[in-house]
Amino acid sequence: MSLLEVHDVVVEYPTRGWRSPPFQALRGVDLDVRHGETVGLVGESGSGKTTLGRAILGLVPVTSGRVLFEGREIHDLPRRERRRLAPEIQVVFQDPYTSLNPAMRIADILTEPLEAQDVPPEEARGRVRDLLEQVQLPRDAADRFPREFSGGQRQRIAIARALALRPKLIVCDEPVSALDLSTQARILDLLIEIQDATGVAYVFVSHDLSVVRHVSHRVAVMYSGEIVEHGGCDQVTSRPEHPYTRRLLGAAPVADPERQKDRREARERALAAERTLAGARPGPADDEDRRTR
Repeated sequence: MSLLEVHDVVVEYPTRGWRSPPFQALRGVDLDVRHGETVGLVGESGSGKTTLGRAILGLVPVTSGRVLFEGREIHDLPRRERRRLAPEIQVVFQDPYTSLNPAMRIADILTEPLEAQDVPPEEARGRVRDLLEQVQLPRDAADRFPREFSGGQRQRIAIARALALRPKLIVCDEPVSALDLSTQARILDLLIEIQDATGVAYVFVSHDLSVVRHVSHRVAVMYSGEIVEHGGCDQVTSRPEHPYTRRLLGAAPVADPERQKDRREARERALAAERTLAGARPGPADDEDRRTR
């Protein structure tokens, strides 16, 4: 049995005007995540990948469909029941500068979720020491404030907070997009090490195929609220079948000017094929085209 199952999920948002149809952010999405696995969700801004992550977390209402965790439906749980599920499903947000309370010391940030679950104080202090070691930060970090750390160190703290309750699943919502390239690589390696040590599963949301390739076992490509390609990491990121995935791959820069020129031409061909396939339906490709006119 899969750890997480998403079946035919639709998420709609109301639009202005009482006669206007709602906007469909997700259109019948299916996804599953196994124990100890990383599934990458990749797509441009507006593709629906973050909405899917938030639907899994219960942060947006699901219009129709089902979200199951270990066989139990969780998409319409009351707030109290959802709070009881918190130790099992955690999140790492995109911006390490705003996701941590600047007025709290690191020890307080890490013990806050433990206190909410009635973990005894002595056990909580021991877990904080273990968490700091797990994310490769010194023990004296517990007595410092977030402003005393770099962006990469703050994201390590955010990861430690997500790990505090020993979850089975963490939704990583663009966790490295606000960091420089060298720091990105260190955080990605840290996530892999933690997964190997704990068996935690990740839903890894990103717009960058090269980042998703580094951490994922399987990859789902989202376009205009739908999953248009889904498969093993190597197949999707190296030999994509859908024109939109090929365009994403072609958008990734390479150091060789000739290869970059070939990629640019291939990207234009993929964009033309994508428009033919999608017809007149609006989506990220159309938005990008309007911006470049």
